[in-house]
This record gives sequence, C-alpha cells and structure tokens, in this order.
Amino acid sequence: MDKTLLLVDDEENIVRSIIRLMRKEGYNILTANSGQEGLEILKDHQVGVILSDQRMPQMSGVEFLTQVKELYPTTVRLILSGYTDLNSITDAINQGAIFKFLTKPWEDESLRINVKEAFQHYELRRENEKLKQKLTKANAELIDINKDLKVDVKRTSRRIDVNVRSLEIAQDILESIPIGIIGISEDNTIAMVNSQVHKILPPTTCGLIGNTVDGALPKELFALYERYKESGERISSKILGDCEYIAICQAMSKFSQSKGTIFLLIPKALYL
Repeated sequence: MDKTLLLVDDEENIVRSIIRLMRKEGYNILTANSGQEGLEILKDHQVGVILSDQRMPQMSGVEFLTQVKELYPTTVRLILSGYTDLNSITDAINQGAIFKFLTKPWEDESLRINVKEAFQHYELRRENEKLKQKLTKANAELIDINKDLKVDVKRTSRRIDVNVRSLEIAQDILESIPIGIIGISEDNTIAMVNSQVHKILPPTTCGLIGNTVDGALPKELFALYERYKESGERISSKILGDCEYIAICQAMSKFSQSKGTIFLLIPKALYL
C-alpha cells in the first residue's frame, strides 16, 4: 500500500524543502496551503501521516489536526512549529490530537526519522484495526454458533427423551408379554431376561443375568442351545417340567443387528 504523506503549510518554500527531503523515502506526497484545503484533500485520499504547520491564516495547525482526529482517527498527526506556540500545542498533545511536536528550524535527518516512525505507528494502528474487525466478526460468528449449538442441544435432548421413552415402552412390552425371553451374548453369557422367564423356569434358576449358559440354564435348554450352536439353524423343542412350554432358540439377527442368541419360551397353550 502507498504511504501517503500530507504536507499542510501556507509557506511554499517550506513545502518545497520538505518535498525534496522526503522524495527519496518513496512517499506519495500531497500538499495543502491551509487547514481547510487539507480537510478537502482528506475527503478523497487515504492519508497515513499529516505534517502541518501551526501558524496558518484562518485555521491554526492545532485546530486543523483536532478536526482531523475526529474525522480520521487512524491518521498520524505531526505539527511543525516554533517554541512560541508550545502551550497550545502541549494541550493538543495531551488531548491526543497530535502525535508529535517538531520544531522549526528542523534537522533533516531528525525530520525523516520522525516521519518514518509516524508511518510505522500508522501501520500498527491499521493492523490493530484489522485485528479488531476480525475479532468482532469472529465474536459474532461464535455467537451464531452458540445459538445453533443451543438449538442442536435442545433437539438432541428431545431425541434422547424420545429414545429413553421408547426404551421404557419397549421394556414394559417385554415385561408384559406372556412369553419368556432370554438374551445371550456372543461369549455365552446371559445378558437379559424378562419377568416371564422366572414364571416359566424353576425358581433355582432365577439368578440368570451375568452367568454363563452352561451353569445357569436348565439342562434341557442348555442341550437345545448346544444343538443350535452346532447347526446354526433355528431349533425348537417342547420342554416338560413345572410348566410345559415350547423353547425356540435362534440368532438375534432375526430381530436386530446383534450377533447374540435369543431363547423364546412360549407356554404350550399360547403356542397352539
């Protein structure tokens, strides 16, 4: 980006001297012979640094730069004056209208360095402003994301509530149907039973869940389970005991994605 320097002074010889001094620095130099003309130039150009004289007709340098501060706050403002105007300039510096006070007559090298530092300060302000804008945008995006997350959380909570309720209903159904159900995991461990199982099987086998089939199932059911494991096909058999029922052993994959085994214990009266 071009580094634009605005020189404001009603004395043309001073303006020409500063232009000669600054030309080698590669600045884009604009000039104005009054504060009012300087304000007009600022309407059409992005100026990084302003170097203004203090004593000018109609509008002093301090008055000019005070207006610039309000209209173009990122522009870095330097004033060039004699010590006789020090009081008014000091007030302007304290109020933030002026970045630096440079004296007449000036030393060329000192003036070059001060203008260079002013441009560095301007670039820093610009970068800070860009970062501030990015931060503001990021904060706005975070607010939107948080709003979306809250909506998603509410939707997810509703889905979880529905799923929990569905599981509760499914469990109620399993408990209420007059068929005994035994679920066996892949490692031959009994993973679930419904309450009807306890009505069908002998009381000594009530502690089924968590035990392996060889030690927990009645011998008739265990034999049926072993036959199923050997054949891999659905097997059913009429079991006689305290309660006459039909036992069906088959893969859970018939009903779900599980790879385990399920026993259905159907009282004979229902089976017929």
